[in-house]
Amino acid sequence: MKKSKTRDIAVGGLIAALYAVLTYVAAAFGLAYGPVQFRFSEALTILPVFTPAAIPGLTIGCLIANLGSFNAIDLLFGTAATLLSAISTRALRNVKFKGVPWLAPLPPVIFNAVLVGLEISIFYLDGFTAAGFIISALEVGLGQLAVCYCLGLPLYFVLKKKDNLNSR
Repeated sequence: MKKSKTRDIAVGGLIAALYAVLTYVAAAFGLAYGPVQFRFSEALTILPVFTPAAIPGLTIGCLIANLGSFNAIDLLFGTAATLLSAISTRALRNVKFKGVPWLAPLPPVIFNAVLVGLEISIFYLDGFTAAGFIISALEVGLGQLAVCYCLGLPLYFVLKKKDNLNSR
């Protein structure tokens, strides 16, 4: 049993490190923070489908990555969105259509659109307005949608194929 816990901690730590590094790479291109985000690291949000160790890994990785935003509010909102997303993705792992968990990438899209969109509309615009929130949520949500489905689902297929090869 200790071996399993040790493995889970190691896997979570690797996921956290990878998430943070990929976010900082996106930041180097101006894609990690602000209203329009295209964090390559968000492709990793599919990992709770494979292991519960991804939940703390993604959450801690997001917390570390959001240190780069130099904004305490982003530490709270962004990290909360990632935690809720990871838990929800894990819960949806067995909801499959033709063997594919098509809904699993959706929680990061929704939670980030709502929570980060709310954060941007409250703290970065000239005060909260419904229009400001809708625009911010759409900007964040569309970036998330692109990364989670265009990068995250292919990552799922690669890992699933590797998992199938290992189980033979």
